Amino acid sequence: MVRFGLNLLGILAFLIPTLGFAEGETVTTTLHQLDLTNHWAGYISVVAMIIAYIFAMFEEATELRKSKPMLLASALVWFVIVLAYQQTGNDLLAVAAFKSNLQSYIELLLFIMVSMTYLNAMEDMRVFDALKTWLVRKNLSYRQLFWLTGILVFFLSSVINGLTAGLLMGAVAVAVGKDSPRFVSLACINIIVATNAGGTFSPLGGISTLFVWQHHILSFTEFFKLFLPCWVNFLIPALAMSFAIPKDRPTIELEKVNLPRGAKRVIFLFGVTISLAVAFDMTLHLPAAAGMMAGLSLLQFFYFFLQKSGKSRERHQAQLDLFSSSSHINLGISETRKLDIFEKVGRLEWDTLLFFYGAMMGIGGLGYIGYLDTISHVLYGQLSPTIANILIGLSSAFVDNGTLMFAVLTMDPNIPPGQWLLLTLTLGVGGSLLAIGSAPGIGLMGQAKGLYTFNSHMKWFPVILLGYFASIGVHFLVNAESF
Repeated sequence: MVRFGLNLLGILAFLIPTLGFAEGETVTTTLHQLDLTNHWAGYISVVAMIIAYIFAMFEEATELRKSKPMLLASALVWFVIVLAYQQTGNDLLAVAAFKSNLQSYIELLLFIMVSMTYLNAMEDMRVFDALKTWLVRKNLSYRQLFWLTGILVFFLSSVINGLTAGLLMGAVAVAVGKDSPRFVSLACINIIVATNAGGTFSPLGGISTLFVWQHHILSFTEFFKLFLPCWVNFLIPALAMSFAIPKDRPTIELEKVNLPRGAKRVIFLFGVTISLAVAFDMTLHLPAAAGMMAGLSLLQFFYFFLQKSGKSRERHQAQLDLFSSSSHINLGISETRKLDIFEKVGRLEWDTLLFFYGAMMGIGGLGYIGYLDTISHVLYGQLSPTIANILIGLSSAFVDNGTLMFAVLTMDPNIPPGQWLLLTLTLGVGGSLLAIGSAPGIGLMGQAKGLYTFNSHMKWFPVILLGYFASIGVHFLVNAESF
């Protein structure tokens, strides 16, 4: 599941200086939105969000799940906002703003829920194990595996969760590189860069791109204009690192993985579900989540079919010759036990999803108070949009890109589609600059512990940064008509 970066302290740091921008409290009886940036409600909201993000940042040390402080902080933010509006007799405006933010989160939640349910189903059917085994058994050299894992994850991350894709290819790198720590380290860096780049040219590739698509800032097909910039972003560091890859060939044996009944059809249904989400958005102008939920119903009906047909198959297998493989006989039983759609939903990373609820609602509250407007005036008023987007992209090496994108969407700057594409690009690939800048980086540090580290990633920071700016240059070159 997705693990969202470090925190939003980089953005919240901007908020403190803005507290003194307004002169005196500005709460008066009005039918318009209030400016609470210099009001006690604004102060409490900023402090609550900062404290919540501090607790989230030190989650591993405190053993307090990050969703708990964030949920409390977001509830407190909207409590004080509505309370301040009640004093003017105009609390319905604040309630409507809360519901608007809640709708955005629900659409995101339903989309992610269906996507991850399908991924959990494919994991249970050993689809990813089969792919990993197939790659390892190809008897390729270290250099060939370096390129193959990078290219595969580049395209995989455009349709499935980046952390899942990254960990899948990371498992391949660790499995074949047990005798070559240098290969594992370089392959992990390559996988992270490729995953973040591949997840940027598709609205399905990550939270930040999904946000932009769901807010109808860019259409589904417009994201593909970023394919060439993202490819350059991946290619430049990969070319530099490939010269350091050992030339010899690993030797490893793995058992063959047999896919259970229905695995290929689940993959097909996942493709149908993605197509429904796109069709619902582009032709019916319904939220993409509506198409995803329709696709979830297809999986439920298919599970029902497998359960019913599986019982008949088990009775038939029980009558087979005693010389039949016992593992094959048990396949139907094991398969039937796993055909529970609600078990797949229950295995979602709910702590992360609830954390993101708190982050979205909290940031939405700060935006409604007026702080994000002030930041927007600085970033997109005093600076050029290009410089602002590049700086925001660089900050995604420290701060979760989904949170940053939602903050910018709340600011709602008046910039052309080319600048929105630039922001999407920089936020997507900026997380590759540091090992802690993206969920795949954090995940691979745990998976390849001791082989891939923060310091090993930093050694290649210059070429990754070169790829970052090269992708920006390519974007301006090939997408000039969008500006």
